[in-house]
Amino acid sequence: MQYRKKARDSVYKLVFEYLFLGRENPRTLAIMTAVDMPGSESEYITAVYRGVIEHADELKETVSKYAVNFKSDRIFLADMAAMLIAVYEMKYMDDIPLGVSISEAVELVKTYSTEKSYSYVNGILSSVYKELTAQ
Repeated sequence: MQYRKKARDSVYKLVFEYLFLGRENPRTLAIMTAVDMPGSESEYITAVYRGVIEHADELKETVSKYAVNFKSDRIFLADMAAMLIAVYEMKYMDDIPLGVSISEAVELVKTYSTEKSYSYVNGILSSVYKELTAQ
């Protein structure tokens, strides 16, 4: 479990960089996946990073749907990175419980974002959760 937290932290930094630069950075991905951890966690980092990039528009649209009075380009990048990862996991990774994706996103923003961000992120992701479980 500790390795997954470390892997999620790495993918968070990669997605943040992607949002900041507006492009993928293969060199940073190589650095983040070279860290000493099980191969399955390196695969997780690569899969989530590439998945977020591949589905970025769709994921941002999902977040925007519940970000009342905020367009996706106005959401703080630190918060958006965590939400994109969580929404990707919730939609495309059946092996990760939805609640875990939400909890981990909240923990990431508690570490890397503003004091109030965690409740904002939790609210948006809870709405996504309700949408996904209602289907």
